[in-house]
Amino acid sequence: MVALGTLLLLGLLLTAPPGLGQGPARRRRPPPPQSPLEKVAAQEELGLPQLAGRWFLVGMASCCSYLAEHSHRLEATAVTVTVPDGQSLAISTFRKLDGMCWEIKQRYLPAQAHGRFLLKGRGYGSKVDMVVGETDHSSYAILYYQKGRSISVKLYGRTSRVSDAIVDKFEQRVRAVGLSEDMTYYFPTYGFCDSADEFHVLDETKP
Repeated sequence: MVALGTLLLLGLLLTAPPGLGQGPARRRRPPPPQSPLEKVAAQEELGLPQLAGRWFLVGMASCCSYLAEHSHRLEATAVTVTVPDGQSLAISTFRKLDGMCWEIKQRYLPAQAHGRFLLKGRGYGSKVDMVVGETDHSSYAILYYQKGRSISVKLYGRTSRVSDAIVDKFEQRVRAVGLSEDMTYYFPTYGFCDSADEFHVLDETKP
């Protein structure tokens, strides 16, 4: 999705009369607004090998209207994480769709800062930034995602249920980025997929 500000700027440049912005009176372009994810601190002592293995999606906070409208149809979701090169995260997500188990393969590449990753999409504006905000590697992980200007927060557990203290941490972080309880959803704790057949694999790692 192309940011609205980008479209407005492009329209201005295309329709501006000749000479606009030229000459000694030209004003310096203001810096772009800070990305919401830039305000989120990444886990300082992050051990990527310790993130490997199976995780269960416990909760998610997002302002996505589709998620709000279909929250009653949430499916149990699990992911398997590997670290193929010591720097990037290869993530396979397993969930049901219309009663069939699907696997979605994605590769998060290391960004410029520690604990930050980038998922490159196939179209313009489809990239996703991800930050590992907090984890103890053994029981929970709180991850932030940003696509365009929209941010979401996910809570993963090594088991499908986590302690109330961990849920409290998650909800505090959700509020800190401007999301509310009404935008927070918790996933089923049963009915997980362990695998998918070759006809139900979506491989987003291929060019």
